[in-house]
Amino acid sequence: MAETAVVTGAGSGVGRAVAVALLRQGWRVALVGRREAALRETAALSGTSAEAWLVAPCDIRDESAVNAMAETVLASLGAVAALVNAAGTNTPARSFAALSGDDYRRLIETNLNGAFYCLQAFLPGMRQRGEGTIVNVVSDAGKLASAKAGPAYAASKFGLAGLTQALNAEERSNGIRACAIFPGDIDTPLLDLRPVPPSGEARALMLKPEEVAACVLLALTLPAHAVLEELVIRPR
Repeated sequence: MAETAVVTGAGSGVGRAVAVALLRQGWRVALVGRREAALRETAALSGTSAEAWLVAPCDIRDESAVNAMAETVLASLGAVAALVNAAGTNTPARSFAALSGDDYRRLIETNLNGAFYCLQAFLPGMRQRGEGTIVNVVSDAGKLASAKAGPAYAASKFGLAGLTQALNAEERSNGIRACAIFPGDIDTPLLDLRPVPPSGEARALMLKPEEVAACVLLALTLPAHAVLEELVIRPR
C-alpha cells in the first residue's frame, strides 16, 4: 500500500515540486496551504488520480486549524509516514530599519510556529507506529544570517533548524528521523517579496524547486536506519 505524506506550502515553489514528485512516485499526499485553487493546480500538475491526493486548505499559523486539518488527513488517507514542512514567507520591508512588529510576528508564525503545530499534530501517530520522517525546508539563511534575508526570516529559519535538531535528539529512539535542508537562492514566487526582485537573468542561475525536491525525496527514501540530519544545497 502506498505511504502517505503531508506537504505544507504545496500551492507553489518547493512545496509544489515536492508534492508533485511524491505523487508521481506513488505516494498519497495531503496538499496543505492557504489557497485551495493553488493546491488543486498542484494536484493537476502531478497527472495522478484523485484517489492519490487530498486538498487540505489550512492556515498553519492557526494551531486549531492545523489540528482540524490533521484529523481530516488521518481520516482520509490513514497513517502519515512523512511530513514535509515547506511553507514559508518573507516581507519586502525586512531590514531592522523597516521591519514592523506585525511582519516579524507573521514570519515567525508562518515559518516556525506553523511547522511546530504540524509536528505536534502528526508526531503522536508516528510514535505509535514507531516510524516516520520529517523534512524541514529551511534556508541557508538558517546557517548564516544576511541582510538579503532580513532578521525575521533569519530568526525563523535558525529556529526551524533548532527544531529539527531537537526532533532527532528526542525522537530517534521512537523510530522518527528529521532532516533540515538548507537551500541557497531558489527561483520561486518568494523572490517577488524581495525589496528589489531579481532579474530573469539572476533567476536563471538559481536553484530550481525540483532540485530541492530531489533532496527532500532523498531524505524520505533512504533506508529507515539512515538519518540524513542536514543537507546544504546551493547553485554553482
